Amino acid sequence: MIDIEGWSPEPCELTQALDAEPAAALAGLLDAAPPGAELPPLWQWLYFLDRPAQADLGPDGHPARGRFLPPIPDRRRMFAGGRFLVREPLRFGDTVTRRAELVSAVPKEGRSGELLLVTVRHTFLRDGDKIAVEEQDLVYRSGDAAVPAAAPSYKVPEADAPWLLRATTDPVLLFRFSALTYNAHRIHYDEEYATHAEGHPGLLVHGPLLALLCLELPRREGHKVTELSFRARRPVYAGQPLAVTGTPDGELAVRAPADVTAMTATFS
Repeated sequence: MIDIEGWSPEPCELTQALDAEPAAALAGLLDAAPPGAELPPLWQWLYFLDRPAQADLGPDGHPARGRFLPPIPDRRRMFAGGRFLVREPLRFGDTVTRRAELVSAVPKEGRSGELLLVTVRHTFLRDGDKIAVEEQDLVYRSGDAAVPAAAPSYKVPEADAPWLLRATTDPVLLFRFSALTYNAHRIHYDEEYATHAEGHPGLLVHGPLLALLCLELPRREGHKVTELSFRARRPVYAGQPLAVTGTPDGELAVRAPADVTAMTATFS
């Protein structure tokens, strides 16, 4: 079993003024209108970014060490989901402090070997007041590369829902999203690494990008989201056509080919 005895990282804080330029860049990536005065939910992922030195990166492109990176060998990271609660919106021009802390780290035995489920909480403060709270669920696998997955389907998924957004996540989109979020994880842009080192059948689509696509539905319909939860269920690979579906009563999903549900989300 994965041993993390004694691993108890201290909380840390980062303060940043929120300017509109990163949000405008994401809007362009999504072929959407830029937001107004407020940062839409989950768009905080464009801010408070870690920018490690090149020498501090591991072979997978992630930092080799970090405050909330568990000390386990041959660590491979996957985004699993999260939750977000908005008390007051983050606004452009605000100076906001993000306080990060470890919530839990639970070893598990998965189909591909030992796993560590880590939850990190981000609390956003403005003038000392708590305005929003986010929790991220991350999965770390220890060991060699996974068994190669089967070739993905590229058939356009069927979908019938009140809200519908069609998307195809090509390598250019993945590269641009990696650049916006300063994410150097090689599974998103280095196909040889993704297939040979980590056993994927192609470039992997970012879990946060799928979550943002889900949230585009209520945003474009004019619904103000104050609370949401999302869970990554199956991987999506570059070039696969997607159907992002939703309903006004708060149900969202990303449908991939072969009747695969890649992500589910709820909002209110």
